[in-house]
Amino acid sequence: MLIGYARTSTSEQVAGLEAQQHQLCATGCTKIMHEQTSSVAAREQLTAALEFAREGDTLVVTRLDRLARSTTDLLSIVAILERKGVALRVLDFGGAEMDTKSPSGRMLLTMFAAVAEFERGIMLERQRAGIAKAKAEGRYRGRAPTARAKLAAIRELRAAGMGASEIAAKLNVGRASVYRLLAEEVAL
Repeated sequence: MLIGYARTSTSEQVAGLEAQQHQLCATGCTKIMHEQTSSVAAREQLTAALEFAREGDTLVVTRLDRLARSTTDLLSIVAILERKGVALRVLDFGGAEMDTKSPSGRMLLTMFAAVAEFERGIMLERQRAGIAKAKAEGRYRGRAPTARAKLAAIRELRAAGMGASEIAAKLNVGRASVYRLLAEEVAL
């Protein structure tokens, strides 16, 4: 069985998620798990895909960066798959397709994962340098506070008796943000 896994980092990336799902369907995946969450957050659908996969199955992703956040993370996922007898297939692997069923596929996967992690590190360094420069010039404002913009809705849902976890899920904000904003309300 081909099991697809699609992920985007934010809920705004709808087109990217749909494109991944379409590509996975076109490849023949009969089950597709998908989520919109950062790679550093809990990836519940990835965990579900890993648990669902059985010996002889293949986990399919469109690109390596949709699966793992680092070389260590990737190798950990691959180890789980290998223990279960499940292969990994990456559809867009530098213009080619890669499958861990072969020794050369596993070697290439490890090498490309290291390069991808290196590229991400370089990109983060550049980003930090750009932010520092913008701050020095007084142009950096930081990320827009998404939960605070939904404070009125949070208040209404809380008044209606809804818990913080339910509010967070309904409004697509972090549970900790809901707790923090509600605590600020009490403190005032």
